[in-house]
Amino acid sequence: MEKSRVLVVGGTGYIGRRIVNASLAAGHPTFILQRLEIGLDIDKLQMLLSFKKQGAHLVEGSFSDHKSLVEAVKLVDVVISAISGVHFRSHQILLQLNLVEAMKEAGNVQRFLPSEFGIDPARMAHALEPGRVTFDDKMVVRKAIEEAGILHTYVSANCFAGYFVGGLCEPGRITPARDKVCMFGDGAIKAVFVDEEDIGTYIIKAIDDPRTLNKTLYIRPLENILSQRELVEIWESLLEKVLQKSQLSEQDFLNSMKDVNIVQQIGLGHYYQVFYEGCLTNFEIGGQGVEASQLYPEVNYTRVRDYLKQYL
Repeated sequence: MEKSRVLVVGGTGYIGRRIVNASLAAGHPTFILQRLEIGLDIDKLQMLLSFKKQGAHLVEGSFSDHKSLVEAVKLVDVVISAISGVHFRSHQILLQLNLVEAMKEAGNVQRFLPSEFGIDPARMAHALEPGRVTFDDKMVVRKAIEEAGILHTYVSANCFAGYFVGGLCEPGRITPARDKVCMFGDGAIKAVFVDEEDIGTYIIKAIDDPRTLNKTLYIRPLENILSQRELVEIWESLLEKVLQKSQLSEQDFLNSMKDVNIVQQIGLGHYYQVFYEGCLTNFEIGGQGVEASQLYPEVNYTRVRDYLKQYL
């Protein structure tokens, strides 16, 4: 069976580069949008050139040039957008509306995966301000996709291991503490932690799968559904040391958000939804969703314990 042709938008980004690698590894003809706005960002250019050496095709285009987007999407069967949606980098989610318009005109795209990959925005109508803007914008894009009749798959990949496992879920940390750690309440709320390389692998497996068509793909590997306390205990067992633990109550967490800038408020709001409300695990996946590790049991996903070993 011929492999689908894949266009990755945001292919040099944090998740985008993993998607490109997974697409190339799976043998898909892989195209990457080389945005004209790259300017003098030599790191991004060199990454694009390295992908080109591996067999990827670079396609020039811009969100401000409708014709270039149409020409780009005409080349492929599947479009995956991985443009930034986090405010501490850049929040570009609504730019995807231009991509939707291009796909409507081109008329050939068989599957679109918009940039989501974290918390399922369809479940976040109650989210705190100002952090809810992330979910609201993603829902605007979903509405445009569905009104245009574009076939799609939404991906909820939960907590990226690099940011959450690495820092034992502590905001502002990306390496695990060795002496003391602050717990969200009693640290018992379950979250889901996924290695970024595995996210790319699951996404590429899903793009041609009829079971994921017009559904949400939840990446919830069973052994990585853990509480913060369980995560810390795994680290303690590897470190062979018990960390000093403090607890931050829900109210104290909310109070702490008042003293930081809006970008930090947005990020902390998401931490609140995950670690105090349990928004990643407080629901059952219904008929409009499927779970990645069940669909693709052949993927030997990275367990949290193994991920933490690199920090020893």
